[in-house]
Amino acid sequence: MSDTMNRPDTFRIAIAQFNPTVGDVAGNLAKARDVRSQAAAAGADLVLFTELFLSGYPPEDLVLKRAFLRNCLAAVEQLAADTADGGPGVVIGFPRQGEKGRHNSVAVLDRGQIVATRDKIDLPNYGEFDEKRVFIAGEMPGPVNFRGVRIGIPVCEDIWGDLGVCETLAEAGAEILLVPNGSPYYRAKIDVRYQIALKQVIECGLPLVYANQVGGQDELVFDGASFAFNADKSLAFQMNQFEAELLVTTWKRSGDGWRCEERPIAHVPENEEADYRACMLGLRDYVNKNGFKSVVIGLSGGIDSALCAAIAVDALGAERVRTVMLPYRYTSESSFSDAAACAKALGCHYDIVPIGEPVDAFISALSELFEGTEPGVTEENLQARTRGTILMAISNKFGAMVVTTGNKSEMSVGYATLYGDMNGGFNPVKDLYKMQVYALSGWRNKNLPQGALGPAGEVIPANIISKAPSAELRPNQTDQDSLPPYPVLDDILECLVEQEMSVEEIVARGHDVATVHRIEHLLYLAEYKRRQSAPGVKITRKNFGRDRRYPITNRFRDR
Repeated sequence: MSDTMNRPDTFRIAIAQFNPTVGDVAGNLAKARDVRSQAAAAGADLVLFTELFLSGYPPEDLVLKRAFLRNCLAAVEQLAADTADGGPGVVIGFPRQGEKGRHNSVAVLDRGQIVATRDKIDLPNYGEFDEKRVFIAGEMPGPVNFRGVRIGIPVCEDIWGDLGVCETLAEAGAEILLVPNGSPYYRAKIDVRYQIALKQVIECGLPLVYANQVGGQDELVFDGASFAFNADKSLAFQMNQFEAELLVTTWKRSGDGWRCEERPIAHVPENEEADYRACMLGLRDYVNKNGFKSVVIGLSGGIDSALCAAIAVDALGAERVRTVMLPYRYTSESSFSDAAACAKALGCHYDIVPIGEPVDAFISALSELFEGTEPGVTEENLQARTRGTILMAISNKFGAMVVTTGNKSEMSVGYATLYGDMNGGFNPVKDLYKMQVYALSGWRNKNLPQGALGPAGEVIPANIISKAPSAELRPNQTDQDSLPPYPVLDDILECLVEQEMSVEEIVARGHDVATVHRIEHLLYLAEYKRRQSAPGVKITRKNFGRDRRYPITNRFRDR
């Protein structure tokens, strides 16, 4: 009897929310095989993996290499051969070389064969996405008959755009929509995904399963949080955020179509918890996937480095985190005690390396050249650059990646020193404004995140949070000597960066026009620094780098 005639009343779908590594085709295939074995043991009929799982997502220009595409196809064929065992079929993403170009594709595997392939149609080309550079759009798809169930497989952006992909699938007889995704995190992204998915459910009248990747890839963090809606718009299930897991769901057919039988609803973190866990996962995967055995952090006694140290210990464990205090004559006694207390609370290695002699040696070496000039920012930057050099020396000697610690407020206005405190391989707080740094620090002191390897309790001393922030590059210096109060600065920056508001609109919010003009000028002026900064976790809708691409040479000012 054909699958068309043999229409089952029960359909067990395993949602595979896992963490592939870009370029590790063999490793991703091994992971897929292991997950399929787990799904088989749980009685699944079909395993739904995420977008481009076998290549890792996003593979970017790797797909321009034919050898890479051949490896991915070979992995698909090997996984297809596995399905001859009579166990669950597979829906899995891979980059495919077609007759006219490369496609972002999914393969449906069953009974030892590649039953069907489907190509992504709506290729995103905004923010962090640039798929039109490397892929071509597929043709409008029809449903795939899988063991008597007509499944529609729109790929990620296919449900976000207005091309009518889901509507076409429904009209062609699809009974359920299975959507593989590579949707990166930003704050409150889950609510946005719900709205997009519900819109398709309402328009098509079909249940929709949204499977999303989890894990860090350079600046992007994929947060998982896979879910499904029944055709009546009820939430069928919700998986965990920031955690790799397999969920086997049972769907029952009735006169109204397919409906999920059980409703496991996982807790979804909000606000500071979600941001903190994104930073933690992003740092962990960047360090581990790039083969670093440990990290080193310049622990100044300030809040940014303290939060980075906490994130690092939570992500990697205290034994993989080395902190270094690098004092100069302007370093306060409270900074000494605060840094030591922070390292002790976190349980990580702590060293003190004074920088007085090398800084004074630089000043001495330049004394003849600088004769007749007044000491100023140049001498201050020598301190930062000496610290950066020492941290890089420790990195070279012990193989520990330097974690850089500048927040988004500082990176926005150039309040950072190239080849100094900007040195480093990765920055977990790069996309957090200063007030968000305070908020996450306060949250961490009261909460131990799920999956954290660090200790519970207060790990960032209260004095670090309460004292006025300072770079301590001259006597009695505070950040507010050079910058507006951080609540004011952050609001202006969010208006300029996230919302692209005009000066007139920002002033209408109650800000001083001269201050707004000054911050706008500093924002544009610091573009050359940001181009040379370490990558860092994307937290906001518009991070520096992938999302916001302004020219370095730029004379525009909103006057």
